[in-house]
Amino acid sequence: MSCLFPALDDPPAKPALHFGDQILDYPALRSAALTLAETLRDQSRVAVWATPTPGTAVGVVAALLAGVPVVPLNPRGGARELAHVVGDSEPSLVLAEPGAELPPALDGLPVVTVTAEAPGGDREPPAAPAVDPEQPALVVYTSGTTGPPKGVLLSRRAVATTLDALADAWAWTEADVVVHGLPLFHVHGLVLGVLGPLRRGGTVRHLGRFSPDGVRAALTSGGTVLFGVPTMYHRLAGAAEGDAALAEALAGARLLVSGSAPLPLTDHERIWRTTGRRVVERYGMTETLMNTSVRADGPPATGTVGVALPGVEVRLVDEAGRPLDVGDAETVGEIQVRGPNLFSGYLNQPEATAGAFDAEGWFRTGDVATRDSTGGYRIVGRRSTDLIKSGGYKIGAGEIENVLLAHPEVAEAAVTAGPDADLGERVVAWVVPRDAAHPPTLEELSEHVVGQLAAHKRPREVRFLAALPRNELGKVLKRELA
Repeated sequence: MSCLFPALDDPPAKPALHFGDQILDYPALRSAALTLAETLRDQSRVAVWATPTPGTAVGVVAALLAGVPVVPLNPRGGARELAHVVGDSEPSLVLAEPGAELPPALDGLPVVTVTAEAPGGDREPPAAPAVDPEQPALVVYTSGTTGPPKGVLLSRRAVATTLDALADAWAWTEADVVVHGLPLFHVHGLVLGVLGPLRRGGTVRHLGRFSPDGVRAALTSGGTVLFGVPTMYHRLAGAAEGDAALAEALAGARLLVSGSAPLPLTDHERIWRTTGRRVVERYGMTETLMNTSVRADGPPATGTVGVALPGVEVRLVDEAGRPLDVGDAETVGEIQVRGPNLFSGYLNQPEATAGAFDAEGWFRTGDVATRDSTGGYRIVGRRSTDLIKSGGYKIGAGEIENVLLAHPEVAEAAVTAGPDADLGERVVAWVVPRDAAHPPTLEELSEHVVGQLAAHKRPREVRFLAALPRNELGKVLKRELA
């Protein structure tokens, strides 16, 4: 019936969706999604008001069964951004939970309410039609840091390919219960965190709102895999140091996965000390879905995002686009990827689509990294904000940030480039001190960095903040710092 969700062909009598006290098993999900899909088949594109509820999951599955592309909408998005997304994608209707308060940007669109309940009666809804795997499954909008958000067209082929590659890397099966509290309007929470377990025939255990207590309860009652972002793991690392039950729950998970931004080495080590478990990192972006991951069956690779996933080609290139043959910790290049996991294009933007690829079909990610001798990639950051060219050296902000975070008087840290008449660019450290009344000095921080890294990587300027600006996924908004 469904190339994306084979478990719905012969649904097992086990939970598919578990949100709070709402549990929907596979037979009920099949019935609810197919019934809704029947009403959606004539739609060109549907928006989903992506609250962290089972109705969101049912609505997305139903649209995919109907062969209709889904536009996930951020319920916490600003009015201007929502108006742009709706105007650009032109959905024919919006799916929302009962009683949802929708913003003015959705005025005029028909609203179909979605519940997590199987319809009554004995009528069997018709099976889902066969759908071309190259047809769009999702239109996910980018963060829009360099202009209005762009609609990324993700095909059914791309979704299936990336989820199957992760299943290979993580030994992901129908026995897994994936626990997370991620938003459902982006790739991490929706594609990996909802569609991933459903494609495997496993269970989604969504926390509604992330908390260490919620993680502990979910992992001690059947959860096997935890998905999170660095800010979540930072909170878990701190909480586990004083909560033996949480530490035990994390230690008992089959897999701890962090994504969407690099996890600082300090938090890696704190979790390792309290649980004896290593957090696995992976690397992807909206346009490419997943590219690399540390493998569950591979050696520990703390601080890297692992090796290329099956079927994905990954390479580093210099500023002229020439491939770099490297295997050391110092040579930095831009990541380019190629494979069936890639997006089909930007909605309504053929020129931007063409400009994102080179002549051989390699996608220019704009991310910079190093590659070690095992093929593992270590992300330096964005080329536009995290690559510092100082005195003839190319310096990655990420490794300096990790060293700064290990300083006992530093609570948060970010590194950017600042103008320098002599060096071209200088290393600028933005620091949230643990004690605002007694922050560390520039000399102390520089000495700390020089003790672990080359001298040219030391901060030459420090600026203190009460908090670093971050987005909903915990990524530091460095453009706001600049």
